Amino acid sequence: MNKAELVNAIATKTGAKRSATENSLNAVLDCVKDALVKGDKVQLVGFGTFEVRQRAARKGHNPQTGAEMKIAACKAPSFKAGKALKEVVNK
Repeated sequence: MNKAELVNAIATKTGAKRSATENSLNAVLDCVKDALVKGDKVQLVGFGTFEVRQRAARKGHNPQTGAEMKIAACKAPSFKAGKALKEVVNK
Protein backbone atom coordinates (compact mmCIF):
# COMPACT_ATOMS: atom_id res chain seq x y z
CA MET A 1 0.00 0.00 0.00
CA ASN A 2 1.45 3.35 -0.99
CA LYS A 3 0.59 6.77 0.46
CA ALA A 4 -2.23 7.50 -2.01
CA GLU A 5 -3.84 4.13 -1.29
CA LEU A 6 -3.51 4.75 2.45
CA VAL A 7 -5.18 8.16 2.11
CA ASN A 8 -8.05 6.60 0.14
CA ALA A 9 -8.46 3.81 2.72
CA ILE A 10 -8.57 6.29 5.62
CA ALA A 11 -10.99 8.56 3.77
CA THR A 12 -13.27 5.60 3.07
CA LYS A 13 -13.22 4.42 6.69
CA THR A 14 -13.80 7.86 8.19
CA GLY A 15 -16.08 9.34 5.54
CA ALA A 16 -13.85 12.42 5.41
CA LYS A 17 -12.82 14.17 2.21
CA ARG A 18 -9.69 12.87 0.55
CA SER A 19 -7.93 16.26 0.70
CA ALA A 20 -8.63 16.66 4.43
CA THR A 21 -7.43 13.11 5.04
CA GLU A 22 -4.22 13.73 3.11
CA ASN A 23 -3.58 16.94 5.09
CA SER A 24 -4.13 15.04 8.36
CA LEU A 25 -1.81 12.22 7.36
CA ASN A 26 0.88 14.70 6.29
CA ALA A 27 0.53 16.49 9.65
CA VAL A 28 0.94 13.21 11.56
CA LEU A 29 4.02 12.25 9.53
CA ASP A 30 5.52 15.72 10.00
CA CYS A 31 4.97 15.51 13.78
CA VAL A 32 6.67 12.10 13.90
CA LYS A 33 9.61 13.43 11.85
CA ASP A 34 9.94 16.53 14.06
CA ALA A 35 9.96 14.41 17.22
CA LEU A 36 12.61 12.08 15.82
CA VAL A 37 14.79 15.01 14.75
CA LYS A 38 14.64 16.27 18.37
CA GLY A 39 15.67 12.82 19.58
CA ASP A 40 12.28 12.02 21.12
CA LYS A 41 10.43 8.71 20.91
CA VAL A 42 6.92 8.48 19.49
CA GLN A 43 4.95 5.73 21.23
CA LEU A 44 1.56 4.70 19.88
CA VAL A 45 0.19 2.22 22.42
CA GLY A 46 -1.07 -0.91 20.69
CA PHE A 47 0.75 -0.02 17.46
CA GLY A 48 4.44 0.56 18.06
CA THR A 49 7.29 2.93 18.78
CA PHE A 50 9.30 5.14 16.44
CA GLU A 51 12.74 6.14 17.70
CA VAL A 52 16.22 7.12 16.58
CA ARG A 53 19.05 4.67 17.14
CA GLN A 54 22.75 5.40 16.97
CA ARG A 55 24.72 3.18 14.59
CA ALA A 56 28.40 2.78 15.32
CA ALA A 57 31.09 3.24 12.70
CA ARG A 58 32.07 -0.02 11.06
CA LYS A 59 34.04 -1.56 8.23
CA GLY A 60 32.27 -2.64 5.06
CA HIS A 61 33.16 -3.83 1.59
CA ASN A 62 32.39 -2.26 -1.76
CA PRO A 63 30.31 -4.94 -3.54
CA GLN A 64 31.68 -4.01 -6.97
CA THR A 65 35.37 -3.95 -6.18
CA GLY A 66 35.55 -5.87 -2.90
CA ALA A 67 37.66 -3.07 -1.44
CA GLU A 68 37.33 -2.44 2.28
CA MET A 69 35.76 0.88 3.23
CA LYS A 70 34.81 2.73 6.40
CA ILE A 71 31.11 3.32 7.08
CA ALA A 72 30.63 6.37 9.27
CA ALA A 73 28.57 6.38 12.45
CA CYS A 74 25.05 7.73 11.95
CA LYS A 75 21.61 8.04 13.44
CA ALA A 76 18.91 5.83 11.93
CA PRO A 77 15.14 5.94 12.47
CA SER A 78 13.64 2.66 13.62
CA PHE A 79 10.21 1.21 14.33
CA LYS A 80 9.43 -1.48 16.87
CA ALA A 81 5.99 -3.05 16.55
CA GLY A 82 3.87 -3.18 19.68
CA LYS A 83 2.45 -6.34 21.20
CA ALA A 84 -1.11 -5.74 19.93
CA LEU A 85 0.09 -5.14 16.36
CA LYS A 86 2.22 -8.29 16.43
CA GLU A 87 -0.74 -10.33 17.69
CA VAL A 88 -3.06 -9.04 14.94
CA VAL A 89 -0.49 -9.71 12.21
CA ASN A 90 0.23 -13.22 13.49
CA LYS A 91 -3.40 -14.37 13.68
